[in-house]
Amino acid sequence: MKTLLIPTDLDVQSLNSIPSLVKQFNPEKLNIILVHMMKITDSITDLLMLPRRSSEFQRVSQNFKAAFNKLKNQYANNINTMRIEFFYGNTVAVLSNFLEANEVDTIILLKEYDYKLNNEYSIDPTVLVKRCEKPKMFADFNPIIKPEALKKEEHFLEQRF
Repeated sequence: MKTLLIPTDLDVQSLNSIPSLVKQFNPEKLNIILVHMMKITDSITDLLMLPRRSSEFQRVSQNFKAAFNKLKNQYANNINTMRIEFFYGNTVAVLSNFLEANEVDTIILLKEYDYKLNNEYSIDPTVLVKRCEKPKMFADFNPIIKPEALKKEEHFLEQRF
């Protein structure tokens, strides 16, 4: 069973790679972690409340939740677990610890995807992830195709060594 980490900006289009990943790794079951990366706050109060925070989950749109749940149900035979996480930090060391704690095998980056910063603490995951030593794969991204339409199309992943 492989564990894949997919950085996300919590936009529905960032889910487009999941059907092609399922095909790529079939028949192996996947654990998929969708991660929104955020810089850590400087506020002592915010730091004390960090483990109890749920305000970030309130930022996840209903459209994203609906598409997420649809994919999770549609590929239930191929996906063991799929969840949304928030990563707090801006160093490779902290990210490496997060990846190790979650037993991530491969990081998936969306080719030519422009990650949107949806709040003041959001960070673009590209620079941090590229500096990390975990294996990476780049998934083709097509912003016009909806997740349900992807099952009809062929999308290929290329391995980065």
